[in-house]
Amino acid sequence: MRNYLQPPEYKPLIEKGEIDGAYKSMRLKVFLGIFIGYAAYYLVRKNFSLAIPYLLELGFDKAELGLAFSFNATAYGLSKFLMGGISDRSDARKFLPLGLVLASVATIAAGSNFGFYNVAVMAVFQFLMGWLGGMGWPPCGRVMTHWFSVKERGTKMAIWNVAHNVGGGLIGALAGWGVTFALSLGFGKMMSWQLGIFIFPAAITILIALISYLLIRDTPQSCGLPGIEEYKNDYPANYSQEQEKVLSTKDIFFKYVLNNRILWYVAIANAFVYFVRYGVLDWAPAYLKEVKGYDIKAIGLAYSLYEWAAIPGTLICGWISDRIFKGKRAVTTIIFMALVAIAIVVYWTNTDNRLVDGIALVAIGFLIYGPVMLIGVHALDLAPKNAAGTSAGLTGFFGYFFGTSLLANIVMGRVVQSLGWEAGFIMLLASCCMAILFMLMTHSAEKNKIHT
Repeated sequence: MRNYLQPPEYKPLIEKGEIDGAYKSMRLKVFLGIFIGYAAYYLVRKNFSLAIPYLLELGFDKAELGLAFSFNATAYGLSKFLMGGISDRSDARKFLPLGLVLASVATIAAGSNFGFYNVAVMAVFQFLMGWLGGMGWPPCGRVMTHWFSVKERGTKMAIWNVAHNVGGGLIGALAGWGVTFALSLGFGKMMSWQLGIFIFPAAITILIALISYLLIRDTPQSCGLPGIEEYKNDYPANYSQEQEKVLSTKDIFFKYVLNNRILWYVAIANAFVYFVRYGVLDWAPAYLKEVKGYDIKAIGLAYSLYEWAAIPGTLICGWISDRIFKGKRAVTTIIFMALVAIAIVVYWTNTDNRLVDGIALVAIGFLIYGPVMLIGVHALDLAPKNAAGTSAGLTGFFGYFFGTSLLANIVMGRVVQSLGWEAGFIMLLASCCMAILFMLMTHSAEKNKIHT
């Protein structure tokens, strides 16, 4: 397996007159490959969530399912960090599709009768699906750092990051269609749920894995092209030819990642950003129903608007970081988090106007996903290209383990249960402030280390 994943050798440079055309063509192909590939990861990541209504009918309770589902985010965060170290030493063209195929196989197995056997079995499958799902981000980060330069990376990463909204939006429709189609063919209820929610999306994902393999290339040099810094004449202040070399695992973790103080600040900030992201999203249905009297239809609409607002918000955030702040990620993140805090106050204090609730939720969704994306870009900027996956993986681990599993799922639930929704909103606002504080601590170092 190690030999199979080994990065390809560099090829001799092609003729100078052919470089520009070849570069433009290959950049489009590799970008499309990682876009559809990353979107496909969201077709085989949280399938059990869509099966909750059926699982409840089978006799499982919400507390049991919540415990089992927490294994998914934990495994995803760990994998994004640890598998990032492997990805940094692997061919992205092979690594991304391999993860998709393995995640698809796990999803098919999870959708079998055995996968619904008990909570412990579901927890194992949730962990496995989360772990394999964590193989998606690191190779995409590797491709981004090799094919797109620092001063354009915010915009390109923003466009690419929309892939997870596309995949997350498609899985619901695909699963619903799949279940309905299976029922129309005469399959029983249980088999229809298994086919529609697990097996059908997994089969599509395997097909997308093949397409991604055909499109992606690991590095420009493996295609006979110069490095992106030379091609775009965009050299970060800390760039050297040494960054083009494949690094040892020891150097990746201990020289460039774990000893990078600024990267730790970014990772801690990410935990607070993710707490706000999921603290609002995951608890919105309960809050809107219990406090504001929304019915399920109104809740569903508000939930969807929050997610879809992320697409333009992410794109605009990336554009601002590149064009207005010239690649300075910290400043952009701070501004967006301050605006998130204002939107949360409006969402919390509004008592009787559903239009204002909707606008506030759209504003939070529009604003929060930009920092989610941009912190990943910031992490890529702070490490050599061949340590990019591990660097971003560290921030991802903090986001999913501490921000999501611990703070948004466990702590938020207990605080609201014991002290009420007011205490929960105070936590969200405090989290915005902490994210801003830690990003402020990175601003000077980012400016001095990364930008000329």
